[in-house]
Amino acid sequence: MFFKNFKVWETELAGRKLTLETGKMAGLANASILARYGETEVLCNVTASAKPREGVDFFPLSVDYEEKMYSVGRIPGSFQRRESRPSEKAILTSRCIDRPIRPLFPKDLRNDCSVVATVMSVDPDCSPEITAMIGVSAAIAISDIPWDGPISGVNVGLVNGEIVINPTLEQRTESDLVLTVASTADLVAMIEAGGNEIDDDTMFNAIMAGHEENKKIVQFINGIVAEVGKPKFAYESSDPDPEIMAEIEEFCIEDVKRALDTDDKNVRDERLLPIYEAVHEKFDERFEEHPEKIEEIMYLVQKHVVRAWLKDEHKRVDGRGIDDIRPLNAEIDLLSRVHGSGMFTRGQTQVLSIATLGGIRDAQALDGLDEQTEKRYIHHYNFPSYSVGETKPSRGPGRREIGHGALAEKALVPVLPSIEEFPYTIRVVSEVLSSNGSTSQGSICGSTLALMAAGVPIKAPVAGISCGLITGDEGVYGDFMTMIDIQGLEDFYGDMDFKVAGTKKGITAIQMDLKVHGLTPEIIKEAFAKTHKARNYILDEIMLPVISEPRAELSKYAPKMKTIAINPDKIGDVIGKSGKIIQQIQADFDVKIEIEEDGNVFVSGQDADKCDAAIEVVRLIATDPEIGAFYNGVVTRLMNFGAFVEIAPGKEGLVHISRLDVKRTEKVEDVVNVGDKIIVKCIGITDEGKIDLSRRDALIELEGMKAENEIDDAPPKKKGNRPHRPRRRDD
Repeated sequence: MFFKNFKVWETELAGRKLTLETGKMAGLANASILARYGETEVLCNVTASAKPREGVDFFPLSVDYEEKMYSVGRIPGSFQRRESRPSEKAILTSRCIDRPIRPLFPKDLRNDCSVVATVMSVDPDCSPEITAMIGVSAAIAISDIPWDGPISGVNVGLVNGEIVINPTLEQRTESDLVLTVASTADLVAMIEAGGNEIDDDTMFNAIMAGHEENKKIVQFINGIVAEVGKPKFAYESSDPDPEIMAEIEEFCIEDVKRALDTDDKNVRDERLLPIYEAVHEKFDERFEEHPEKIEEIMYLVQKHVVRAWLKDEHKRVDGRGIDDIRPLNAEIDLLSRVHGSGMFTRGQTQVLSIATLGGIRDAQALDGLDEQTEKRYIHHYNFPSYSVGETKPSRGPGRREIGHGALAEKALVPVLPSIEEFPYTIRVVSEVLSSNGSTSQGSICGSTLALMAAGVPIKAPVAGISCGLITGDEGVYGDFMTMIDIQGLEDFYGDMDFKVAGTKKGITAIQMDLKVHGLTPEIIKEAFAKTHKARNYILDEIMLPVISEPRAELSKYAPKMKTIAINPDKIGDVIGKSGKIIQQIQADFDVKIEIEEDGNVFVSGQDADKCDAAIEVVRLIATDPEIGAFYNGVVTRLMNFGAFVEIAPGKEGLVHISRLDVKRTEKVEDVVNVGDKIIVKCIGITDEGKIDLSRRDALIELEGMKAENEIDDAPPKKKGNRPHRPRRRDD
């Protein structure tokens, strides 16, 4: 056989066949797996450099999830007709794969490592994202790269109240939950969720159901590793020399404690600066070849201080109690001419969110591998360098910014009104003005305020909060503690950032970042309980007192939107030849008109009355004339025998000369001229569709109606007393 190392393993996942292959493709990578799930196929390759990268104090891991349009039988829509920069969904999938695998690499590894998952075929019922996660896990596990895996991942849905593992396309359209769970053999390694106000118990049960399914796949991958796994290569540890580490710690730890003991990030940074200078002055000679080691040791000293305070003394750097939230503030209407604005401040974290309303054509077009082609709610998150006191030019959003914006979007979508209820495209931009932890959750709170201020009729307000974790020396199985509302240092030096957003009713979004291998069920339950209590406090005490419900009226600067549903067969009549009619309506009323294939027509403009007038014109065009109906028409042509009157754009009828007026008409010009606006009544429609109109009948009938109304509206006669007449004697 040509491919002598070719191996195939099969198992079942959620009732569908899962196959992992190796030994046929990409033979020069450290390891390669072709993962097949149903008819979804993803090629997963991992490579690592032979030597560590010089001058870095982190593990240089890159994870890329590549969407190929040929996988769904489509040619890219770009000008060059080739895949360009990754889509937002591809970036989010890369992050989803990165988060559970990164903590399982050795913390002192500095060799470059690259993970590439290329989607080559897509079965809509079998998620390529999950296929990629499992394939990547298997590839790293059988490679010679040091790693403490494997992991597995599944999607979990909630269909008609029932938990479903890896729901099909049809089930996903009906699901109230979109949950991704990644696990090791024992622990939950990653959670990413969006849901329609899911209660804590249901969410926990869904996570555990996914975890149990993952255990089976981890066992399956371990069997593959036992058969073809390579010995892990030895590497040069980047850990600093323990003796020098101890010496530096002894030299500066008391100063570091004093520096960190403040609730002001600026003060903390100012206090640390001379400590760094003193350490460099004393120890630089020991690290001539690797000066970055001093920075790494200082990081470890601060980490030791913060973790020891939290774990041993239940002390936080800003003096708060373990379950205390930083000082909060909420405001709305900070900007004059935007459609809605809200600012949320938590300690030194501050986010300003701005809501903008647009027409249906403003929806974002999507060119991806799934069935979603556009979205009408767009959330963008910006994190400028000044928000952390740094000087760095803006180069557009990175993966982190895209991920945080997507999390806020996921948190708010479940409470947005449907397009029928609120026919607008909605964009919210969250500008991080100051950052000291939990900016993504601040953006959710600020965005809720902005949406309500803009008059978007959301179903319920949403708040977000994060929960941190410190584990003991025994790891997550031993002693642990959680704390609510983590700030920057606690996120930086802690083990977990468990972000939960939701309404008072339930959870709408979760994102969990870990620095340890995973979480036990007890930790997850405790995080849910703490975030639920904090979320309700933020809503009741901070946000709702500022604005209790969405405004009934939109900003005067927001476009006004009106809708009408017409027969799809009449769309061509409304558009007209070469778009002439629809363009004329837009010009006449200063509006924008958008028509969907199902016949829904959306009219937007700054003036509500003009929108209503344009809607009425569309209705007239899309409705066949009715015998007996009255129309306001415009005279378009004069003939000896009568006048042609346009009762709607593209719809013209004839008023015969004998029906132009209530009295005899000698000449058409004696009664009307081209351009006159007159009222007419439809008195007949021929088999050929020609419309007979009468101004005479309209005038007579309307005059009669007027007379009847005058009689009905006349004041009643006074009865009064009858005049006195003298009685006759014989009365």
